[in-house]
Amino acid sequence: MRASNLYAPTLRNTPAEAEIVSHQFMYRAGFIRKSAGGIYTFLPLAWRTIRKIENIIREEMDAAGGQEIMMPILQPSELWEESGRWSAYGEEMMRMKDRHGRDFCLGPTHEEMMTALVRDEVRSYKQLPLMLYQIQDKFRDERRPRFGLMRSREFIMKDLYSFDKDEEGMNASYQKMYDAYTNVFTRCGLKFRPVEADNGAIGGARSHEFTVLADNGESSIAICTKCDYAASDEKTELTAIEAAAEERQPLEKVVTPNTSTIEALVDFLRVPIEKTIKAVAYQTDKDELILAFVRGDHEVNEVKVQNAVPGAQELRMAEDATIAAAGGCAGFMSPIGIKKGTHIIVDATVMKMYNAVAGANEKDVHYKGVNPARDFTNEGLIVTDIRLVKEGDPCPHCGAPLTMTRGIEAGQVFTLGTKYSEAMGAKFLDENGKEHPLLMGCYGIGVGRTMAAAIEQNNDKDGICWPRAIAPFEVVVVAVNAKKDAQLACAEEIYAECRKVKLDTLLDDRRERAGVKFKDCDLIGYPIRITVGPKAVEEGDIEVKVRKTGEVFHFTRETYIENVQELLKNL
Repeated sequence: MRASNLYAPTLRNTPAEAEIVSHQFMYRAGFIRKSAGGIYTFLPLAWRTIRKIENIIREEMDAAGGQEIMMPILQPSELWEESGRWSAYGEEMMRMKDRHGRDFCLGPTHEEMMTALVRDEVRSYKQLPLMLYQIQDKFRDERRPRFGLMRSREFIMKDLYSFDKDEEGMNASYQKMYDAYTNVFTRCGLKFRPVEADNGAIGGARSHEFTVLADNGESSIAICTKCDYAASDEKTELTAIEAAAEERQPLEKVVTPNTSTIEALVDFLRVPIEKTIKAVAYQTDKDELILAFVRGDHEVNEVKVQNAVPGAQELRMAEDATIAAAGGCAGFMSPIGIKKGTHIIVDATVMKMYNAVAGANEKDVHYKGVNPARDFTNEGLIVTDIRLVKEGDPCPHCGAPLTMTRGIEAGQVFTLGTKYSEAMGAKFLDENGKEHPLLMGCYGIGVGRTMAAAIEQNNDKDGICWPRAIAPFEVVVVAVNAKKDAQLACAEEIYAECRKVKLDTLLDDRRERAGVKFKDCDLIGYPIRITVGPKAVEEGDIEVKVRKTGEVFHFTRETYIENVQELLKNL
């Protein structure tokens, strides 16, 4: 490929809407252009990288036993109604009607369609295990598309579904995909960590997120400083903290004006924050009220709260009137006196507290001497871990301190069990002719998101520093002055020699100033730059620059190829 023919419109200035590094550099380097909010066109450089990522994925999926298919993007509502998700999925689903008034959606995911396909074709245990996958566009109507490809409304995803006859087989398929994903992200040249994760609305019992480590990542993950435990902050298991035992004091109301926050309460009563109880109120998609209680210095983990309430699909902050109708008072809440029928969830650490301070469900009034094990006696009260992990919390496996870091979720693997097969009647006959539901797994990789994550992890002030495996080109040959026939001819020869040994090479033959070309090379992020100037023509001195380290080497015409190949092995 010649740069004079390459459609790669680079920019010197960063668009105002581009908030994070990957979005900024993909725009400036001529990788993407915005078509609408959360919808992008991939230009040639981006598409080359996308294809390289897809090829790595295909090779690993095929090696693990996956078979590639292609399913429709447009999905009929009937399949989603069978699974119960047509109404439950929410506003992210892009819905439409055809000319006959039938309901369809643009597929946000393909569990229903894949289950229906296998249900109609697989009837015997002899056809199992089975793994089918596709690489295709998905659509989700994000409330607030942002961060470029990180949270867009149309995106490319690889999704694979496994079908097995028993739990042992399902777990074996899960492990195959776990290993295959490890290979994918390793081959892409990324630093990543598989972390235990919540299954969310997709269902199932077991899940890992493959998180690309990056300072600007939207995922927060906890990593043990001693063992190999790692989990997303939503999933991290936390044990209850035992407070020092005290003689229990009687419950006592105290007037606490203008203390609707924990900080104000601590200042007013002069009590340690660890002796206070914080309340957060939510309403579900069914308008059920949930009151969640954690220690004052802890934060509520909304995912754990949602998981603790059967059937809760979405949470939003509760309205004051809803709280009041249940016997509570916003800013001054505790379980004491709350009406029956309210979901009350208390963090396990709170139940270990002595003589704490909590709301009295009256404006400007709190209780002192709160002993939750004695005083929180509400019918149906749930005690479980609902707090958000923080730096220094003990590892649930070995007890060593956890450290927090950030990352970008690029892939996730799930066991689904029989959630979809039972709902949709996907069954098989075992060796004895007895019917059973198929056991399923689901495995996704965001292809464009992986590209963006690679940029977030590999960049400097001048641009992108691509890992070799997914760079749009491995090598760029730059003719310093393409107007000079001798330099251009030498660059052409070197370009041909690189291609002959199967190096993915671009020839920058543009009649631009050398400085412009060099800036574009750094911005786009080609791993190796070969500079062809007067010394290359006259002395056979070939200058080679490594983008990632900035190192510059000089090789002879006879040895530069083998040296470039050696340098690429480490990139």
